[in-house]
Formats: sequence, C-alpha cells, structure tokens
Amino acid sequence: MIFTLMTFSFMFVLGLMGLTFYRTHLLSALLCLEGMMLSIFMAFSLWVLQMESDNFSTPPLLLLTFSACEASIGLALLIAIARTHGSDRINTLNLLQC
Repeated sequence: MIFTLMTFSFMFVLGLMGLTFYRTHLLSALLCLEGMMLSIFMAFSLWVLQMESDNFSTPPLLLLTFSACEASIGLALLIAIARTHGSDRINTLNLLQC
C-alpha cells in the first residue's frame, strides 16, 4: 500500500511541477491539470477499495465527472483563446487588453 501511495503522490507532484515550470502553452497547463486530477481519482478509488465500503463508492465517480467537465471547459477556453489571440501561449495573454 505504501508503494501505491508513493506512486500516486509522485504522479501528483510531477503534474504540479509540470504546471509550475512548463507554463509556455495553455494546452500543456491543461494536460498537467488533467494528470493531477487523474492521480487524485486513482488514489481516491484505491482508497475506497481498501475501505471495502459500498456506501462510499460514488465520490470517485463524481470526481471523474467533474474532471471531465473541467477538461471540456478548458478545451473550450483553449479554442476561444486561440481564435481571439491567434496563439495558445500563456505569456501573450494579457488581462488588461480588451
């Protein structure tokens, strides 16, 4: 159990480091966020299996549903930004411009 916990913690930290250091494109930031959500989902699902409780089996599915909604909203924002600014580079986005 310790090995799986370390693996999912490493996956989450790796996604967080990717989000922190490689922020050049919006698509790479969205992929890092999706990787972080996937590691949380897998750890949460294994935790529910370890507890062996049927009452607590729906929260991982809700987390997966919300992460799918987050991904679709992120891709819609990516398309909107690429159409308005011509690029998905994060450093070209300026909130002060109209």
